[in-house]
Amino acid sequence: MPYFDAASSTPLHPVARQALLAALDEGWSDPARLYREGRRARLLLDAAREAAAEAVGCRPDELTFTSSGTRAVHSGISGALAGRRRVGRHLVVSAVEHSSVLHSAAAHEAQGGTFAEVPVDRAGTVSAAAYGEALREDTALACLQSANHEVGTEQPVAEVAEACRAAGVPLLVDAAQSLGWGPVPGGWSLLAASAHKWGGPSGVGLLAVRKGVRFAPQGAADERESGRAAGFENIPAVVAAAASLRAVQAEAAVESVRLRALVDRIRATVGSVVPDVEVVGDPVRRLPHLVTFSCLYVDGETLLHELDREGFSVSSGSSCTSSTLTPSHVLKAMGVLSEGNVRVSLPAGTTEEDVDRFLRVLPGVVAGVRERLGAPVSPAPSPATAASLVVDALGRRCPIPVIELAKVIGEVPVGGTVTVLSDDEAARLDIPAWCEMREQEYVGEEPADRGSAYVVRRLS
Repeated sequence: MPYFDAASSTPLHPVARQALLAALDEGWSDPARLYREGRRARLLLDAAREAAAEAVGCRPDELTFTSSGTRAVHSGISGALAGRRRVGRHLVVSAVEHSSVLHSAAAHEAQGGTFAEVPVDRAGTVSAAAYGEALREDTALACLQSANHEVGTEQPVAEVAEACRAAGVPLLVDAAQSLGWGPVPGGWSLLAASAHKWGGPSGVGLLAVRKGVRFAPQGAADERESGRAAGFENIPAVVAAAASLRAVQAEAAVESVRLRALVDRIRATVGSVVPDVEVVGDPVRRLPHLVTFSCLYVDGETLLHELDREGFSVSSGSSCTSSTLTPSHVLKAMGVLSEGNVRVSLPAGTTEEDVDRFLRVLPGVVAGVRERLGAPVSPAPSPATAASLVVDALGRRCPIPVIELAKVIGEVPVGGTVTVLSDDEAARLDIPAWCEMREQEYVGEEPADRGSAYVVRRLS
């Protein structure tokens, strides 16, 4: 069964498995003790730190092992903000950061701080110039991911780091998605990552803090990991994480070329075999193994279930696949179609045969979902019957509001309008995206008694 969700978590790398099993016998003791078992555990921990630091591109004494990548992000942000409290309490993040960063920003705001989100373009890229403009005299910290976890777009880390350096602001980089492909460009001040993203065991994160960065760990003091991560170190998992990081980076030069070619095939083929599809994310500056596309008139949750029945494990940012019924904040910030969203992220070793079968299966799966939802096969050519129409889609979730719009747009004359009433958050994103794909005019959103009224003018 092809597993195509490596961006969420990757299978344990063979090197990680070997290192983990070996360290279980040697690394169980307390590395803070002076007897032989403790010294043996300390040697393993120190060797793992040196290996991980080399892979990250920092000094061993700058690197801390944490209980997860999320914990590394939370600790990095809170520690840096506390260390620079005298400068100010302003935080700058991009609009497409991982939820762990945005949750930290929200917690900072709840405690009296402020934060600003730097917008991205339609490819999901932040502008280094716009990022620099968001920095203020009271900015204590800036955060930027190295590459996006949903669409794969790589960010201009080096350029943003230079803007931060000029402003005297430390930059924290979330490198969870990219570190397995190689070190992050220099200039960053703090870096966080997660082992299960590169084939290491879950429950291990990395936090690197450059020398000279003001940093005050928050929470109860602990003597372990330089006071930056409380609790007994999971030495076998740490050893496996460091060993697998070195292994995947050594394999990255060859594997990235091979996976990029497979992803290029998906990007080029999806739009030709499935109608009404938008491939999102930067086509060039992107992770080699990840591609995201959205399908009009498709229920994302049903699409994922159908692909799972066909043997493919994929992910989605569609609102109908989440418990909150809101579209992915990444897709929302980019302003792209969210309905029927599919994220394919290929793990190392993915074969051409698996990708070819996915491309053979996908058209039929999408067509079947659309048929069950009553989606139009093509724009309706029926003669105009009214200058304007109102579609009541209140209480109906994605992608029904867009399907109903598509069904009736041909019933108004060119220049006429269709108003869609919807209380689904996804409509705010998907109706404008539909207009762009169909070359119709999105007039705008108007208030309504319930939900919102989305006005579309027919142009052709």
